Amino acid sequence: MSQTNVHRGHVLVTGASSGIGAAIAARLVHDGWEVTGLDRSEPTINDPHFSPLKIDLLDADDVRSTLHPLKLNAFVHAAGFMRVGELGRLDLAAGADMWRLNVEAAMLLADTLTPNLPRGGRIVLIGSRTASGAAGRSQYVATKSALVGMARSWAMELAPRGITVNVVSPSATETPMLRDPGRSGVPPRLPPIGRFVQPEEVAALTAFLLSEEAAAITGQQIVICGGSSL
Repeated sequence: MSQTNVHRGHVLVTGASSGIGAAIAARLVHDGWEVTGLDRSEPTINDPHFSPLKIDLLDADDVRSTLHPLKLNAFVHAAGFMRVGELGRLDLAAGADMWRLNVEAAMLLADTLTPNLPRGGRIVLIGSRTASGAAGRSQYVATKSALVGMARSWAMELAPRGITVNVVSPSATETPMLRDPGRSGVPPRLPPIGRFVQPEEVAALTAFLLSEEAAAITGQQIVICGGSSL
């Protein structure tokens, strides 16, 4: 695909060095966005319209001081991780860490960046199809279901400013997370379509939700289920 010449604005993407976050960042660069990618790892995108920032999203002071000066039109919170465990064997420390990165980091980003977003700004949070419940994943599910409630609440607050807030919730996606040893107790299952969701598919939906055409869609969880919800 050739890169578009349309300049769409400046967007921040967390978790931009791998998986869904990297796919989203690459798609948005292609679509004409100036992208600032946040991650603790080295960047994997080399493009003049992509600016990497190495930052720990759990360091609130660093996040606020680094991001507050940025002039953004949108942000996407794709950073996150999964740990699994059945009742009787829950790792409470891992659950707390998931909550901090998956949920509290989203809160911190919204609290820091939203006051300066222009009219028509966009916020997309990457959730999970399992937000409604999944055996052996209760702690992870708790974080992803929280994103849905937060997004709907923020959407109510921000609708008068024309700012939309949505959650994109894919089924099992072909990313390094599928092979993460931390989820070995609950192996991923293929969706009914016979393959895993591709990161580029999540990126395409995210790109649409950031567009002007999606201005009337807000407060929604949009599931990429691969047939799992049928």
